[in-house]
Amino acid sequence: MAKTYLESLMAHNERPEVIARQHWFMLVRSVLLEVILIAVILAVVSFLVVLFPPAAFAYLLILIPLTILIRDVLDWWNRQYVITNRRVIQVVGTLNKRVTDSSLEKVNDVKMVQSFFGRIFDFGDLEILTASEAGIDKLSWLADPIRFKTSMLDAKERIDRS
Repeated sequence: MAKTYLESLMAHNERPEVIARQHWFMLVRSVLLEVILIAVILAVVSFLVVLFPPAAFAYLLILIPLTILIRDVLDWWNRQYVITNRRVIQVVGTLNKRVTDSSLEKVNDVKMVQSFFGRIFDFGDLEILTASEAGIDKLSWLADPIRFKTSMLDAKERIDRS
């Protein structure tokens, strides 16, 4: 069986403990304009077809916002935040991948910001402060940030004990 991209990133004896994504609100925010454009195109072209039947070719205009919508969904789906037993990994990209990781040993502090609505709908931002300048900095609109933060701190504690 073929390995997933995430599995190919794992070192020997490394295992993912938590795999998270941005909250689905980010997906809705990204695709809302495209959905509205598709509805407007359908309404306008349907009206025009009644008056001028050859205008049916204008339905092809739907392909533009539909393509952008599919791209936005794929971008959201392929943005992953992963805690393993060794590090925190951020994977971004559908075709071209960008992977950033920070060793759990190097994590000094974790700052979490959750707005009122973030607490209600369970999303927030995490800022991971490490000893190095490189690495993961901020995880925005993270779904279930409290679970992610506590899982990361638990994994770090297990490393520190061993």
